[in-house]
Amino acid sequence: MIFEEFATTVYPFLELQQFHRSYYRLLEAFAEGRVKKLIITMPPQHGKSVGASTLLPAYMLGLNPDLRIAIASYSASLASKFNRRVQRILESDEYGEIFPETTIKRGNKSCSYIRTADEVEIIGHHGSLISVGREGSLTGNRVDCFILDDLYKDAMEANSPIIRENCREWYTSVVRTRMHNASQEIMVFTRWHEHDLIGTIRECERVIDLEQWSELDAVDDDTWVSLNFEALKVGPATEIDPRQTGTALWEEQHSAALLASKRRLDPQKFECLYQGNPSTPEGLLYGNNFSTYNALPREIVRYGNYTDTADMGDDYLCSICYAVDSDGVIYITDCIYSREPMEVTEQLVSQMINNSATRFATIESNNGGRGFARVVQRLCPRVKVEWFHQSNNKEARILSNSATVIHSLRMPHDWHLRWPELYTHLTTYRRLYSANRWHDAADVLTGIIEQQTDSHIRKVRFFGNQTPHL
Repeated sequence: MIFEEFATTVYPFLELQQFHRSYYRLLEAFAEGRVKKLIITMPPQHGKSVGASTLLPAYMLGLNPDLRIAIASYSASLASKFNRRVQRILESDEYGEIFPETTIKRGNKSCSYIRTADEVEIIGHHGSLISVGREGSLTGNRVDCFILDDLYKDAMEANSPIIRENCREWYTSVVRTRMHNASQEIMVFTRWHEHDLIGTIRECERVIDLEQWSELDAVDDDTWVSLNFEALKVGPATEIDPRQTGTALWEEQHSAALLASKRRLDPQKFECLYQGNPSTPEGLLYGNNFSTYNALPREIVRYGNYTDTADMGDDYLCSICYAVDSDGVIYITDCIYSREPMEVTEQLVSQMINNSATRFATIESNNGGRGFARVVQRLCPRVKVEWFHQSNNKEARILSNSATVIHSLRMPHDWHLRWPELYTHLTTYRRLYSANRWHDAADVLTGIIEQQTDSHIRKVRFFGNQTPHL
């Protein structure tokens, strides 16, 4: 019996969505031994623990009653709760019909086999299920399969360097020492911190991010298979997650509108909990340090636009209109931040420019930008449109101009509501360049700063110490 069918038999109340079926298919591959090391990240309240810490151990003990499984969580009480749920499945009539060889002690009958809230043994076999809290002892226990479910209780624990180090130490000195050559391990987390145990594993060991089922055929025993279920889909559709961009993982329970409101409330926490993309304040380039404004000052000397067309398939087109006052402070006035095809964004950008006071627009000509600029020029005849090829190193440009971006730019006071994706990508952008998936927004803000700096230098050279008349 496949794992999905087993799950719906012992838990007939389950309402499986497409992502559950993908999740259960991967858990089945783990149960069959085709995957030895598995990482699953999923938003809260989407059923990750039901699948991995309740149904999976019951299924694996049915397939192999001699298996020794351990479940660990941030507290012994939570791990025990998982253990009791598994035991209730093992003694159910439905389970007995599927796996009659896997039985446990029932009631108060005298039996030499152990059954407590923390440990249960399979009658007539060597198999067992033991639960333990983080930093708990497993002395003398050999483990064939380790299930690690949420080793951090909340953000406070995950943000504590001491707790993270204690967790890492417990994992290396307890979990790893209880395992043998054929042992398996699975981590199911809601991410809180980029340097949690999953982050540590990613830094030290080989991890592949699963996109196609065929990739499982080439995975060796030393490689971790990782699958992240994002609450709101980003990036192109894959065989395993065929959702379109912006689609909620479980619309009926956690709608895209609800998730968007949670993202607006706290973008950084949303990226951790719901997107599986954690970042820490100390590792952010901009953070929440952008200054805001309610109304433009009277002495505006220049209106402009800077556009960077999408480099690759899942990149964003970023086009920003701005105003500059007499002190050189730059006020962001409007924005198009989109992954729509170019024929759509050409219209959106042109409409935005025509609705603003922009008279000068700069468009990077890389990757089709020149053709994009020609269309914008045709649709915006009052505006002077120029394009250029950006050949300087993007990483160096963004990092070296970051302080000036914070100092010189002002965002609308409600920009987190007007452009939530732009807000999220900028406030969670990391100092470590390679840790960022998208650079488009940071690149455009950098381009605006560079453009204004070059313009200022030209004016100083032409007018000397005199103030130019604008």
